[in-house]
Amino acid sequence: MNKFLKPLILSILLLNHIQAVNAADLEAGAQVFSTNCAACHAGGNNAIMQDKTLKKDALETNNMNSISAITTQVKNGKNAMPAFGGRLANEDIDNVANYVLNQSEQCKEK
Repeated sequence: MNKFLKPLILSILLLNHIQAVNAADLEAGAQVFSTNCAACHAGGNNAIMQDKTLKKDALETNNMNSISAITTQVKNGKNAMPAFGGRLANEDIDNVANYVLNQSEQCKEK
């Protein structure tokens, strides 16, 4: 790949990620999280499956480090996590997915 093309592509991808996060309402996502998710995921942890936290490293390991993956998980549920697809509006799910991914950037495994 051209040595100038790769940095350009990476810059575009980063900009798209930043714009997607900015398009979502992170404050609304925080409220949705607090109301619906914090009981099991307080502090980015997982009270049921301790290795599947919401921290960046765990999300990457479990292929959950994208808005689409988190949105799918929230809508459909999996294992002990209930589906919120019929209980939350799509906008709320989008906001909480963006909030979770944004928070994971600040919360690495230790």
